[in-house]
Amino acid sequence: MPDNLQQHHRRSLRLRDYDYSQEGAYFITICAQGKLCLFGEPCESGIKLWAAGRMIEDWWLKLPTKFLTIEPDEFVVMPNHFHGVLTIVGATPCGCQPKPDHTTESGHPRGGAPTVGDAIDWFKTMTTNAYIRGVSEQAWPRFSGRLWQRNYYEHVIRNEDELNRARQYIIDNPVKWARDPEHS
Repeated sequence: MPDNLQQHHRRSLRLRDYDYSQEGAYFITICAQGKLCLFGEPCESGIKLWAAGRMIEDWWLKLPTKFLTIEPDEFVVMPNHFHGVLTIVGATPCGCQPKPDHTTESGHPRGGAPTVGDAIDWFKTMTTNAYIRGVSEQAWPRFSGRLWQRNYYEHVIRNEDELNRARQYIIDNPVKWARDPEHS
């Protein structure tokens, strides 16, 4: 790969050949661009959310209104990132690969079951739009470029023990803010 293309190439964090529309639980982390603390601040009991942080909570809880097979589970809004468990339930498996003329411009199958990526893209879009309104209408702090980093971290939760560990990590995260790798 030529140097100028290689510097812009990013390795995918997704599992190769994994169907992210299938039933199951997924641990998600999404970081604010530049790790800017735009959503809240630490306090004795954990994190005190600002209006922007409460807005992010609201949009996470609205996921099932857009995607009938997606349920939000445990989550937390941190000053500059978000952790959540997303569960896909009752999804109709996407059997065969769609033909090229049955995909959207972004390559997603038309009419197929929603994927984790579909849900996160929607969540990031809705929260970004709401944040921009908050900047203009409520004087929220401005951000440069994007609200969220381009990518996000996701982990396929494979069993009940992993699910319980992910939930506990999310619950404990606010009181561990000083040691958090996302703390700038």
